[in-house]
Amino acid sequence: MNIREIREMTDEGILNTIEDKKEEMFNLRFQDASGQLENTNAARVVRRDIAQLKTILGERQRATETTGEAK
Repeated sequence: MNIREIREMTDEGILNTIEDKKEEMFNLRFQDASGQLENTNAARVVRRDIAQLKTILGERQRATETTGEAK
């Protein structure tokens, strides 16, 4: 997932994507525990995607808080 793609998403879209990624992360952890996980780097990529999504969402929330206080 690209930062540019994330920034083009709506807040609701970001929240939905975070939930999807968390579910994917759960499935990867389950596969790892059962010994079926072949691509061990997949968990790292999903974790990074979740962090990027949360960072962009946090930036937007802080931006609306600061503009709301100025009014």
